[in-house]
Amino acid sequence: MNAPTAPAPVKKKLTTSAMIASIAAEGQRTKPAPFGHALAALAEQRADIVGLTADLAKYTDLHIFAKQHPSRFFQMGMAEQVLMGAAAGLAHEGFVPFATTYAVFATRRAYDFIHQAIVEENLPVKICAALPGLTTGYGPSHQATEDLALMRAIPNLTVIDPCDATDIEQAVPAIAAHDGPVYMRLLRGQVPCVLDEYGYRFEIGKAKTLRDGRDVLIVSTGIMTMRALEVADQLKADGVDVGVLHVPTIKPLDEAALLDACRREGRLVVVAENHTVVGGLGEAVSALLMRERVFPAGFRLAGLPDAYLRAGALPTLHDLYGISREVLAERIKGWLA
Repeated sequence: MNAPTAPAPVKKKLTTSAMIASIAAEGQRTKPAPFGHALAALAEQRADIVGLTADLAKYTDLHIFAKQHPSRFFQMGMAEQVLMGAAAGLAHEGFVPFATTYAVFATRRAYDFIHQAIVEENLPVKICAALPGLTTGYGPSHQATEDLALMRAIPNLTVIDPCDATDIEQAVPAIAAHDGPVYMRLLRGQVPCVLDEYGYRFEIGKAKTLRDGRDVLIVSTGIMTMRALEVADQLKADGVDVGVLHVPTIKPLDEAALLDACRREGRLVVVAENHTVVGGLGEAVSALLMRERVFPAGFRLAGLPDAYLRAGALPTLHDLYGISREVLAERIKGWLA
């Protein structure tokens, strides 16, 4: 009699990611709504903090602030241009407004209002934008793959791309204290905890070396710093020593730290970002190196393509566009070869 055959393992069905899907891997440590909790706590200490949104309080975690400080919360409806104009008006009256919406709406839909009403006036409005880059599977209408390029182009605007819950918790009071307008990408919901293991402290305009490596330097921002650290662990098993430089501030760039790290002889430099390769951190770093005549042993961009991306399940899309841990590790091994 033949032995019974074990049933084939059932693969988990992947579905198009919901708007509020977490980017945390299975079993990864997370914190719920770090932005909402950090802003609500800060508002206990500062009476000038107010919160505004364009019908997206729940989906930007601003509902936590609204519940604790209802008299300082303003629901502007689905009108992002009005949102930015109202934030500018409140800033003129001495408040420090935190305005939240999705990144595609903050940048593509309200760009002129940010440019003219907020940044030209140097007002302390803090624009916190959810669903940055490829963090939703809902297709080009909701994938803010070019927001950093757009916001980098505005003079006098500080641009932040935090990695995880630790970054966000520390960035909220830092950007509130900053005398000027800020655009910050926002991770919401169950947000991974990564940087607390590295004794990390967020500072506007400062890059941080998280680990050293003789063969490869990954210069990363946002969720790609989390991926870079995972890749460094994976490639260690193959005898490849990978360093990671986290760059949470896209503008102003920490030029001194970048030049110092990229001058190390014999290292491949890879810039990894959850953003199109056009106009983001990669092009900012490459322009800096060319200006200062610093030429690493190799230089590569690991970002999203200059294209409208597909809709689908996030793990599938991250593999397809080269920003998952597995695919990024293979790309780096190929570049080293």
